[in-house]
Amino acid sequence: MTRFFFLAAVLVGHAFPFSTVLRAADRPNILFIFTDDHAPHAIGAYGGWLQGVNPTPNIDRLASEGMLFRNSFCTNSICGPSRAVIQTGKHSHINGFRDNGNRFNGDQQTFPKLLQKAGYRTAMIGKWHLGTDPQGFDFWKVLPGQ
Repeated sequence: MTRFFFLAAVLVGHAFPFSTVLRAADRPNILFIFTDDHAPHAIGAYGGWLQGVNPTPNIDRLASEGMLFRNSFCTNSICGPSRAVIQTGKHSHINGFRDNGNRFNGDQQTFPKLLQKAGYRTAMIGKWHLGTDPQGFDFWKVLPGQ
């Protein structure tokens, strides 16, 4: 090995860990808020008719500083199955969670698992309603009875 190739290999080897740290610092923070039976007209950021009745200043601030979904939907209107659809990106008949009372198969690929693989730290706090312990989260705290 020539001296040039040796020095190049050493420099590349030492630069790689620092480049991954920089890329991690450049990743955006993600806060995904998923509510139950919450119509968009009840959140001020969407400009709905309830914004003066029930102000949501903190959610509105988060929306103004980040991303606001204006054309999104879930393919199942039932609580547990809609959560499984959001987790997997798959229709209920494909992810296997069709009705409340089913048990979610957490072994399948989910959005939180993909985020973990990309270096994100993930957490789920609140209502889970999938009948199994959450997978793909570094921290989780499920409400009692969920």
